[in-house]
Amino acid sequence: MPAGTAAPDRADPADRAVRAPRRTGSALTWLTPALLVLGLGLWGASLPLTDFRTMADYGLLDRLPPVFYASLAVLTAGFLVALRRAGTAPVWPSAYCAGLLVALKAGPAVLYDAVRYPWASKHDAVVTTLLGTGELRPHAALSGNMSAYDQWPGFFTLNAALVRAFGVESTAAYLNWAPIVLGLVLIPVLVLLYRTFTEDWRLVWTAVWIFQLANWVGQDYLAPQGLAYVLHLTVLAVVLRHFVRPGSAGRLRDRTALDPAAATVPPATTTRQRAVGVLVLSPLILAVNAIHQLTPVMLCVVLAALCLTRRYRNLGLLAVTGLIMLAWDLTMGRPLFLETLGTLKESLGRLTQNSRAGYAGQLTGPGPELAGRAAIAMALAVVLCAGIAVLVRRRLTRSALPLLLASAAPVPLFAVNDYGGEMLFRVYLFGLPGAAFFAAAALLPAAAGARRSHAARVRRRLAAVALPAVLLVLTAGFLPAYYGKDAMYYTPPAESALVTRAIDRIPEGGLLLATSGSFPQALHRYDRVEHWWFCEQELPENEKMLADPARYLADRLPPGTAAHVVLTRTQDVYTAGEGLLPPGGFALLRDRLKASPLFRVVEERPYGIVLAYTPPTTTPGGAS
Repeated sequence: MPAGTAAPDRADPADRAVRAPRRTGSALTWLTPALLVLGLGLWGASLPLTDFRTMADYGLLDRLPPVFYASLAVLTAGFLVALRRAGTAPVWPSAYCAGLLVALKAGPAVLYDAVRYPWASKHDAVVTTLLGTGELRPHAALSGNMSAYDQWPGFFTLNAALVRAFGVESTAAYLNWAPIVLGLVLIPVLVLLYRTFTEDWRLVWTAVWIFQLANWVGQDYLAPQGLAYVLHLTVLAVVLRHFVRPGSAGRLRDRTALDPAAATVPPATTTRQRAVGVLVLSPLILAVNAIHQLTPVMLCVVLAALCLTRRYRNLGLLAVTGLIMLAWDLTMGRPLFLETLGTLKESLGRLTQNSRAGYAGQLTGPGPELAGRAAIAMALAVVLCAGIAVLVRRRLTRSALPLLLASAAPVPLFAVNDYGGEMLFRVYLFGLPGAAFFAAAALLPAAAGARRSHAARVRRRLAAVALPAVLLVLTAGFLPAYYGKDAMYYTPPAESALVTRAIDRIPEGGLLLATSGSFPQALHRYDRVEHWWFCEQELPENEKMLADPARYLADRLPPGTAAHVVLTRTQDVYTAGEGLLPPGGFALLRDRLKASPLFRVVEERPYGIVLAYTPPTTTPGGAS
């Protein structure tokens, strides 16, 4: 052996200590992509095994095979591995976040041979009508406030252009892929938002991961609010990064005063630079107003909350945003705006009523009840974790206070209106980005460079257990919250064809009756047919209606109206799940209408029945 060469078994301990992390890093290098490929491979293998056509009480939840759940466990494990090198290889956590999005929400897009979320078909109907007429009619008196879609037409004109560009028949060709597309677009927006307040890539990607798991709300389908939400967060991210007032940061530019994971406040901008920023953001703000009714209100509320801090007291931006919203509401959106103002007297201050979910607010059936409980548990878990971070990591809370304010700002809207039973979901969704950030902060120890005290070591050990545990719990909660009611979200194509035929039989100006509007093709020819969803009311009134449904409906029909009743399997599942009718109420309704001489069966199939109203004839002598 050459002189000066150490024997292999006598290597210096310090050298071994240096080489060990390299071997670990090498293992992580191949393990990270391997787990991603394995997780997505298991998800792909689960698709042929998913029998979605036989969904029952628990929706898609009990139709998903074990291999699907294994794929989520593998993706979670791989994400935790990738998180260890998030600062040097952020591409892998981002790939895992995209993979999680696909695994959680792409299944229906691949499997279903019909539109998921029956009410999404009304947006397809609006686009189809817009292409057919070639004009907007914001002041037309259309049944069911459908003219509101012409008053906020941005989303529909965009999709009309996409239908023409893709050469497809309608938006139904890509409708089920909207959650994936919007989710992928949202990831970089969230990253930009979170990087404003932290330099720790682990915290950024964990917050994105938690956001996706907690986003069970189902507002990312092909609808105006999904696109407006992305634009809203884009505006917020730009404001938080480029609208800092000079001299407002104080000690938040001093690293010694910050949480180890916190980022210093972005560079201040001059009055002129902020004025230019307002001009740059104005088209985005205008687009938000052209797309959706509620999102501009949320944006104004969030900007007003930011004005409570010296850092983002930009009254000019708030004024411009409010003026754009007011200008739109008083011109294009004037009819619905005035109607909404007229209802504020009844809804103002009714916190309990405004925070209800849906029409009845009482889910029934195993699947819907489990979905409701899981959703509440998920929201409480995220809020609890976020609250822990606000209390424990106070220096991070101080630097990220604008994000905390922006997330809490929509809560007071409960005192204003119920937004058709959806205010609860919208407030949760708009508060979720900040809640996910602080929840991630509660689960992660301080970034490298923190004090190596005994307490810090304990926190790191707790985080090593808490982080995977909480992520798995959130994953377990997402599945029933998102898929537990899919029996009412999926409609066989034959049922949709029945509805289309039924509406095509109704003469122009005729009336379509159904228990609710939550079934595909419900708004086919909405500009030529009136609609009455006669069970979208409180349960006591529906119980009264069931005593004699034929007479109840006949007494409320305008004289001379050509009215058809369409009752389908999807309506049966929906009215039961949402608590609109008592158990067995839908079957009772169908049988009593079918037996009544006031209604004639036009078409009956296993998945639905169509009846025509046949008013009693009156003889010249007055007898009927």
